[in-house]
Amino acid sequence: MNLTKKVATVSIALILISSIALMSMTFQPAQAQLSPTQPTSGPLPSGVTPNFTVTTTPYLSVRPNPIGINQQLLVNIWILPAPHTQRAFKDLKVTITKPDGQTEVITMNSYPADGTAWFEWVVDQIGEWKFKYEFPGMYFPAGRYIDGNIVTATSGGAVYTSAYYTPSTTKETVITVQNDMVWSWPASPLPTDYWTRPISFDNREWWTIAGAYPWYGPSGGSTWNQLYPDTTPYWNDRSRFTPFVQGPNTAHIAWKRQENLGGLMQFGDYMGPFTLTVSVGTPSIIYMGRCYQSLTKATATGTAESVWQCYDLRTGEIIWERTGVPAPTIIEYDRGTPETAGGEARQMGNTGAVNLLYIGGGRLIKYSPATGALIGNYSIDPLTGSGGTYYKNGYVLGIQDLGAAAGANRYRLINWTTIGSSSTLASRIRSNTTYARSSFPSINDWVGGVGATTSKTMVSGAPDQTTVTAFNLWTGEQLWNSTVAEWTYSGSCAVADHGKIAVLMEQGYWTAWDQRTGQIAWRSERMDYPWGEPAFGGYTVQSAYGMLFRQSYDGIYAVDWDTGKNVWKYVAPAVSPFETPYTDVNGGQTVYSFDSHANIVDGKMYVLNNEHTPTSPITRGWGVHCINITTGELVWKMMGPWTWGAPGPAAEGYLTIPSADGCMYVYGKGKSATTVTAPDVEVPKGTSVLIRGTVLDLSPAQPNTPCVSKESMSTQMEYLHIQHPIDGVYRNVTMTGVPVALAAIDSNDNYFDIGVATTSAYYGTFEMKWTPPAEGTYRIIAAFAGDDSYGSSAASTAISVGPAPAEITIPEQATPPDYTMTIVGVGIAVIIAVAIVGIALFFALRKR
Repeated sequence: MNLTKKVATVSIALILISSIALMSMTFQPAQAQLSPTQPTSGPLPSGVTPNFTVTTTPYLSVRPNPIGINQQLLVNIWILPAPHTQRAFKDLKVTITKPDGQTEVITMNSYPADGTAWFEWVVDQIGEWKFKYEFPGMYFPAGRYIDGNIVTATSGGAVYTSAYYTPSTTKETVITVQNDMVWSWPASPLPTDYWTRPISFDNREWWTIAGAYPWYGPSGGSTWNQLYPDTTPYWNDRSRFTPFVQGPNTAHIAWKRQENLGGLMQFGDYMGPFTLTVSVGTPSIIYMGRCYQSLTKATATGTAESVWQCYDLRTGEIIWERTGVPAPTIIEYDRGTPETAGGEARQMGNTGAVNLLYIGGGRLIKYSPATGALIGNYSIDPLTGSGGTYYKNGYVLGIQDLGAAAGANRYRLINWTTIGSSSTLASRIRSNTTYARSSFPSINDWVGGVGATTSKTMVSGAPDQTTVTAFNLWTGEQLWNSTVAEWTYSGSCAVADHGKIAVLMEQGYWTAWDQRTGQIAWRSERMDYPWGEPAFGGYTVQSAYGMLFRQSYDGIYAVDWDTGKNVWKYVAPAVSPFETPYTDVNGGQTVYSFDSHANIVDGKMYVLNNEHTPTSPITRGWGVHCINITTGELVWKMMGPWTWGAPGPAAEGYLTIPSADGCMYVYGKGKSATTVTAPDVEVPKGTSVLIRGTVLDLSPAQPNTPCVSKESMSTQMEYLHIQHPIDGVYRNVTMTGVPVALAAIDSNDNYFDIGVATTSAYYGTFEMKWTPPAEGTYRIIAAFAGDDSYGSSAASTAISVGPAPAEITIPEQATPPDYTMTIVGVGIAVIIAVAIVGIALFFALRKR
């Protein structure tokens, strides 16, 4: 499959997904009744006199030419003049003649409005292929047209007069098919280095990581499990999974900012330590490398006001701020709808707009993501308040209460679209049907079309049984209910996905019901004694990658949606066994607890330690964990940040974390800077030189600090941001630096591999000795390839090597006379003389 087909296939698949989702819903817009008189292709019908007769000119384009055998041709056909808006040509015919003389005929209809059509064709014979396009002619009766057909309704659209487009035929186009392949544009691999927006249009393959948060709806976590293309794509309210984005692979902090005041403090008259935990916000939207967030700031007069802020995801730089407007929480991708003029062509093309939406207070408000400027402010009365549930890009479901006097028709399900600039809700409504409920269920699978509620029945003051009731989301009518002698842990720990409704029970296991039949599909294995089995843990659940996930006081459990079997369990051993009361299975090792939901991105789960009511001072060793979603193995952990809540959104390789110490930390790749120096003076040939330099982190969180290895990243970040010892809590960690490749290029472009130096993790420096092999000038290059924490960087310098110094010759000297014996003789004589004098003096003194 070549790249053109891949892109076309992806576009068509996404449109079909949307179409399938809409077609499966009983509240689809009521199509106007079709007229018995419809357009006809071919000669002008007998006895008909059209208002206009249009002479046509057909066009045929086939590419490429030449092409290799078994490759795909793209065939485009069109007619001028084009049909009017909402009209389409039918039975367009392309005859293909193969080199062996066999023919094949392709018949197809055009798109509405523009009269174009296209298809791809695999050429399987070498030689000349011939293509010929025939337009059979087309008669359009007078009437109101929608999507190529005449409808009987005469309101809500233009009524066109009759017209006849005359037949026409192109000349043959000849294409040569050869044995050698004709290469297409080379694929663009996904980036591994530091990258920024905008993404070049040429890097088509990057679309798989170019998503936004939230992906299609509000931040409640509704999303699509795109890893299972052979099944119906699922949206549900509690998955906490964001597709088409990347998350960080290390604990590297790119930037942070303090939004509140928190941390350890001395509190009034208390003598012991007190931990002041505060709330911190995170972005509600991440789009095109920009974050959008509401926060409170003080004005010049000392009053507080809400500020809607746009800042750079990679650096935290504030781009603009707006006050006095409700901040959006939704991204709308407006590529038109098929029922609007030109809508289908817009969906297939590159046109369209992206808007940020706020829905509430009886209003639909649209903003520009580039500037924050107001694009539109529309009434959605009578759907006041939230306006409903934004269940799909561009569509909202709301329930209208007409009052008790309406009887059985009291509640209406209003399906309306946010797309376009219609000024009234009535013009946006796609369907308005009777609904059997006053509100939506709490557990919803919007594509499956099933919602559910859970309830406990109390016996003798204690919960004795659980009832699950399922409803048709599109009618509100009850499908089934099932009561079991089991205790549900919390209604928040239930999710509808993969055709099932799973509910966490108080005894530490899941029970799953089939969405359609109400039959129990499976009961999972019980979680581990003593802390998992009684279901201690968060009031939350996530669903992604064919599994559902549970945060517990003894770890995190992953359960298979198909079987209910445990896939893996992640345990976070405590740094010290005395910091926490929680233990693993059967009172084994001491572990840290989890009590809030995780965010799932890019095959990884990001989750924070917590418990229902943290102690003060807060538990030491808590932090953020990145877990491999397939294996349950730890990818990285950093002690701190600390939080009551959960991780913020992630996109483009960056993760936002709100911390109870008052800071928002943003994890992700940062820029690096490499320097290199060598002797500035010429060195003689044969002399070793010392090459030195640095590799430093330029991230706003810690500019000009040493770059360190992935294995040392957590220690480095804990040292820089939460004041841990540089060698770890127990003083037993030695950090390592990053590799730097050194090379030299002489004036003749000869390359010399000098070697790989490793930087100091504590100073960021590196050094290496090298002996240049010959005279001349050398360019010395130092290159850091980058890694999961840093972008690449390089630097160069130069050295000059001169001639080796001339060899020094020492003249030959005459051999001096040997006076050794003479000196010895004189020495002996002196000694004898001194001895005689001494003896004489001795006897002279004795005579006295």
